[in-house]
Amino acid sequence: METTTLFLVAAAVITILVMVYSTALFFAHSPRLPTPSELKYRTNDANNQHYDLPTRIDPAAEYVDHGVKLTVVVPCYNETKRLGNMFEECVEYFKTHDLTYEILIIDDESKDGTPDYALSLARKYELKPHTVKVVELTKNRGKGGAVTHGMLHASGEYVLFADADGATKFGDSEHLLEYLKAHTNPYGSIAIGSRAHMVNTEAVVKRSFIRNLLMYGLHTLVYVFGIHGVKDTQCGFKMFDFNSIKRIFPHMHTERWIFDVEILLLASYQGIDMKELPVNWQEIDGSKIDLVKDSINMAIDLVVTRVSYILGIYKLNMNGHSKTI
Repeated sequence: METTTLFLVAAAVITILVMVYSTALFFAHSPRLPTPSELKYRTNDANNQHYDLPTRIDPAAEYVDHGVKLTVVVPCYNETKRLGNMFEECVEYFKTHDLTYEILIIDDESKDGTPDYALSLARKYELKPHTVKVVELTKNRGKGGAVTHGMLHASGEYVLFADADGATKFGDSEHLLEYLKAHTNPYGSIAIGSRAHMVNTEAVVKRSFIRNLLMYGLHTLVYVFGIHGVKDTQCGFKMFDFNSIKRIFPHMHTERWIFDVEILLLASYQGIDMKELPVNWQEIDGSKIDLVKDSINMAIDLVVTRVSYILGIYKLNMNGHSKTI
């Protein structure tokens, strides 16, 4: 009887593991390779030519000085109504700071002319050609896919990804850059813009009940699945040094909204320094998030991402060896 019971328990456990593995495998992400046109960009010159992006950064890459201190990666999807404010604030900031920079617009198959609008802004502010680079993805990848593509082809010694809506004040990037300059961890460092200090402020309290409920639910899931030291994982304002970029972004799988969590998982596993720094933030109309649908997808992606690393579906290739997280 005991043998039969043990057999049934073992069979049940194996069945559950197979089901979990199969489900994770079904939902797992496998990013596509970029098309040839996605490895080129346009800028605000008179020729309207397409130029080659820098070579894709890989885990073995050594830093190459392109003469750019800071790259700002801006993922865009139908952003003609919101990009202007963010762009103006960004340009005004750099006018008063002695900092070489580029703005790398990654357009995620917009339908409203965002790429041409971004170039018109570069002309409006009389920026030198190649200060603004516009990359057009031929097929929508999601915000995470657009950010990853930009991070892997940035020229800057430091790279910030920032949302196109300008919800976070660009001047706060100065504090993030100061942190990275002061930290020389050979594995890399990340400065994380955080809204955690605003939880009880009017900007958050006035949100709808369902929005706050979903926010706290996501935070709980993030904590359960391994991110304990970061209170605000989803703020679209994070800055990286070169060493952290080459250890994180070549390994990315998640291309939708929860990609930030995979970034932090990969950073935590590899001993990369992470620091949350408070930023000024306000909610901007025009969000692309479908509150209920995307919250469900974020929860699914979060579980799938963590389980896929645990089960070895996703692997971290380090020095020629594959490891699970």
